[in-house]
Amino acid sequence: MNVPAPALETELPAPPALAEVALRLALPKGRIAAGVTSLLADAGIRITAGARSYRPSVSLSGVEAKVLKPQNVVQMLAAGSRDLGFAGADWVAELGADLVELLDTGMDPVRLVLAAPRELLEAGRLPSGTLRVASEYERITREAFERRGETYVFVRSNGATEVFPPEDADCIVDNTATGSTLRANGLEIVDVLMESSTRLYASKAAWADPAKRRVLEDWVTVLEAVLAARRRVVLEVNVAAADLDAVVALLPCMRRPTVAPLFGEEGYAVKAAVPRDEVPRLIPRLRAAGGTDVLVASIQQIVV
Repeated sequence: MNVPAPALETELPAPPALAEVALRLALPKGRIAAGVTSLLADAGIRITAGARSYRPSVSLSGVEAKVLKPQNVVQMLAAGSRDLGFAGADWVAELGADLVELLDTGMDPVRLVLAAPRELLEAGRLPSGTLRVASEYERITREAFERRGETYVFVRSNGATEVFPPEDADCIVDNTATGSTLRANGLEIVDVLMESSTRLYASKAAWADPAKRRVLEDWVTVLEAVLAARRRVVLEVNVAAADLDAVVALLPCMRRPTVAPLFGEEGYAVKAAVPRDEVPRLIPRLRAAGGTDVLVASIQQIVV
């Protein structure tokens, strides 16, 4: 279930409602931890912990946090002992957990793939016969092989799955961001089983509680504001009156750009929040259309 972020009229790093109801937050260990901590920090939510602390303090009153492996985050949310937590969609699928997906952050994207040694493949396909497949993802692996109609023996791995072939497995199911680790171990992707990213989930019990649901929706609003800001920058450009329409027409802003007269009425200052990846294309076109004194600045949060 994807829950749209409700609109707020003002930009707030952390609305007061976030502190009104006690929440049990699950924070992930490992690969996705840094991205989650950064996202929370940009939202004005500070996580403070020692190097070995699994119970960090949170700058919001009423929030009690615990650091867990991503798969344990999913399990504790499903059990209802945590209200809110970050985990990869791959572990939610693997554990078959019935959770409420509040927000796909898009961070730490990976693909869950079936891969095998190049020399084993026949025209890019797995050979016939019973295959030994190694993975940490038993549910997803079994479902994939049953769907493919191939016979297999499942071999459980506990990390470093890519080193199993060819001696200890014929193929693997594992997650990959770029495929570089697979290539380094002589493996080729045969099939993409699913795409995953870091997502914010709530337990069914927390979502069913009206007071907690209101706070969970506030969390979505605040975090989505940060994610939206990361995708855009503020672009400001000065322009003569004769070139104003041409410059405005180039700007892919959220609604309409802000236009203000320059001191002395010698032109206009035009400001818009534009997609970050459009900036390299925009600046030369704005200059060619008569824009000058172009300024690009980062945005902390955007609430629409």
